[in-house]
Amino acid sequence: MTEFRCEVGNMDSWFEIKKAIDRLDGKTAKSCLGHVLDQIRRLKEQSGEAEDAISGLIRLYDRLTSPEAGKDAWAPHPECTHVHVVTGESFAGSMKLALKELGLTETHSIVVLGDDYAIGPIGRLDTPEGRRARNEWFWDHIAGALEEQLDIEETYRKTLERFSLIPGHSEILVWASRSVREQIGMRHALHLLRGKPNPIRILDACAMCEQRYNRPDDSITYRRSGEIPPDKLQEVFKVVLDFDAAGRLAADDVARFAGEWLSIAEQGGVLRIWQDGAVQEVPADYFDRYLLEKLEPIIPPAGDNGFVKCARLVGEALGHCEQDIDSAYFEYRIRELVCAGFLEIKGVPAGMRHYSVRRKPSA
Repeated sequence: MTEFRCEVGNMDSWFEIKKAIDRLDGKTAKSCLGHVLDQIRRLKEQSGEAEDAISGLIRLYDRLTSPEAGKDAWAPHPECTHVHVVTGESFAGSMKLALKELGLTETHSIVVLGDDYAIGPIGRLDTPEGRRARNEWFWDHIAGALEEQLDIEETYRKTLERFSLIPGHSEILVWASRSVREQIGMRHALHLLRGKPNPIRILDACAMCEQRYNRPDDSITYRRSGEIPPDKLQEVFKVVLDFDAAGRLAADDVARFAGEWLSIAEQGGVLRIWQDGAVQEVPADYFDRYLLEKLEPIIPPAGDNGFVKCARLVGEALGHCEQDIDSAYFEYRIRELVCAGFLEIKGVPAGMRHYSVRRKPSA
C-alpha cells in the first residue's frame, strides 16, 4: 500500500490531528475518510455550494479534535485494591494478561509510564518549557519520533490525571528492574506521587523471576521487565500478594527517591545508563565505539561492496548490550558516525532498513 506523507506546519496542530486519528477505531476511521473524500469531490466537481463542503469538513475537524473526544477514559474500579505503576508498554501488556488470568482485573489497575527515560533531556519536565525541549530533541534526533506520535505534553498530562484518580485506599506498587528506563521511571513516579497517603512498594519482577526460575543449567538474565512472559508474572503476583505489607516505603524513602529524580533530571545530558546500582549520565557518544566494534565481525552480503544494512548492525548492538537502550538511539548514533566520517553510507537514512553502512577506510 502506498504511504502518504504531508508537510507539517504548526507542530501543536499536527499532534492534535494525530491524536484524533489514533482515537478512532477502524470502522469510524473509514467512515470519516469517506465523508472527507465526498466533500473534496464536491469541491472538485463544484457540485453544490463550496461553502457547504468546507463547513462539513470544519465540523468534522472540530468534532474529532474537541476536548471531549480526547478525554482520557482511564479510571480504576471502585473496588480497586492495588495500582501498578510500570514503565513501558511491553511490560504493561504482559501484566494485563497476567492479571486477567488471575481474575484480578477489577481489583488491580495499571498506570503506564510510556516515556523512554534513558534518552533525551528530562530536565524541568514539570514545566511546558522542559517538555517542549524534550519533544524537540526527539524530533531532531530520533527517526520516526513524529510518525510514532511522540508527544511528551500529552504523556505527561495523562500521567498526572491518572495519578490523581488513584483511590486513597489503594496500595501503589511501582515496578523497577535493573533497566535504566525503569529505574528513572520509578523515581519520577515517586516524585509525582509524593504527598499521597497511599502505601507504596517498589518491586523488581526480573529479580523475582530469576530467583524463582533460574537453575545452574538453565538461567535467564532479563534486561527489562517487558521481557518476562505473562505466565511467569502470574507466579510473581502470587508471591507479592502473599506478603502484602512487606517492604512498604517510609515517607523518608519516598522523599529520597523523589530527590534522586530531581538530581538526575538536573544533570542536563541526553543519555543515561544503570551501572553499579545507580543511574549514571554518560556522554551522548558513549556507545559509538561499541557500535564500531559490533560492525567489524559482521560479514556483508556478497556483491554489496562491504556495506551492511543499518538494521543488521543495530540488531547486533541490541543483542549484546547489557543496557536497556532502544534501537532508535543506536540508529541515531550510526547516523552521527556517518556525519563524523567514521562510516560511509549507501541509501537514504529515512529508516534503519533503508540504508547500509561500512567502515570508512581511513577511519
